[in-house]
Amino acid sequence: MSKSLQAIRGMNDILPAQTPVWRYLETTFAQLLDSYGYSEIRLPILEFTDLFARGIGEGTDVVDKEMYTFLDRNEESLTLRPEGTAGCVRAVLEHGMTGGGQVQKLWYAGPMFRYEKPQKGRYRQFHQIGVEVFNQPGPDIDAELIVLTARLWKKLGMSDAVTLQLNSLGSSEARATYRDALVSYLQQHFDQLDEDSQRRLTTNPLRILDSKNDQTQSLLADAPTLHDYLDDESRAHFDGLKRRLDAAGIAFEINPKLVRGLDYYGRTVFEWVTDKLGSQGTVCAGGRYDGLVSQFGGKPTPGVGFAMGIERLVLLMETLELVPEELNLPAHAFICAFGEAAELAALGLAERLRDALPGLRLLVNAGGGSFKSQFKKADKSGALFALILGDDELAGRVVGCKPLRDDSEQQSIAWDALPERLAACLA
Repeated sequence: MSKSLQAIRGMNDILPAQTPVWRYLETTFAQLLDSYGYSEIRLPILEFTDLFARGIGEGTDVVDKEMYTFLDRNEESLTLRPEGTAGCVRAVLEHGMTGGGQVQKLWYAGPMFRYEKPQKGRYRQFHQIGVEVFNQPGPDIDAELIVLTARLWKKLGMSDAVTLQLNSLGSSEARATYRDALVSYLQQHFDQLDEDSQRRLTTNPLRILDSKNDQTQSLLADAPTLHDYLDDESRAHFDGLKRRLDAAGIAFEINPKLVRGLDYYGRTVFEWVTDKLGSQGTVCAGGRYDGLVSQFGGKPTPGVGFAMGIERLVLLMETLELVPEELNLPAHAFICAFGEAAELAALGLAERLRDALPGLRLLVNAGGGSFKSQFKKADKSGALFALILGDDELAGRVVGCKPLRDDSEQQSIAWDALPERLAACLA
């Protein structure tokens, strides 16, 4: 007996009952970004592996353990994108979009892929909306990105469920000095570190700061702090960001252990977190990556951005019962047609009604059937009205209009008058 077909673990179908809230979220965000002057860019799902190894960083969990990487028929190493920033930087460099100091304010959406343990709110194929800005070096654009996301939470009705956390990672030189101090401290307590932190001590020691291990966190209580090693320019940048957020009325918390999981971040990093989803508390995260473009061979170009997981936002909306009821609206009308002549007429009538009423949700019976079976389908569809076409209606150029959601009597309506009568359904 053959094995039944099923989706790959951690790569999920998004079924028709779920897609309305996805479309609502994506449309709301796209409209918001339009209002702030951001332009959409569409990026490949596959890139050369070296792009992510150089951009995200050797020694990170993403590169070392989580990427879907394979050799194609030309023996070239390709990777399903685990995040969007590296591909966006590659695109703007390849197409000369940042030359001459051009400012680019871009956004993208789509699937990302990471091989990690699937759990609620964390999947192997997941979907992100990302925003990237190039050639804007000041804290004002950092603030705009945060203010923009705060406006999204307000539009979705979840402002009270999320908290903004901020940190500054300083310059690369400041981080290097701090890294040495942190490693020196932790090496004295190596045997007390959890296994992941012991590995990270030689590959990516800053990630130890956000370890989920309680014993490791207790050791970090007496560890050196990054803020003590910040350079003056980074301090001024961070102070400028905080002043702007205060001016915009955006509350925030300073989290000195917030470091992000990707090597390219420097200076500002931020996360919007919630306590409504258990361990999967981050709903949006980002920061500044001023050295990434030059790392890929371009001229030094300031960059800053963020990404948010659509699955996690949908889960939060459902948890908080914020999914608008109107997303699953029923059809306005269902046309029942009896006989070939009526079926032909129904097709033309339906298209004329759609022309006259662009917002009309109209279903037309397909596959024939008896009067009883078609009415049963009309009722099951959730439509407000059944529009009936048979030989008698064709002869009189009328339709029978039967309300399906109350006990009102059926009426005969002339074809020419039908758009005006149905328009009341759209009000």
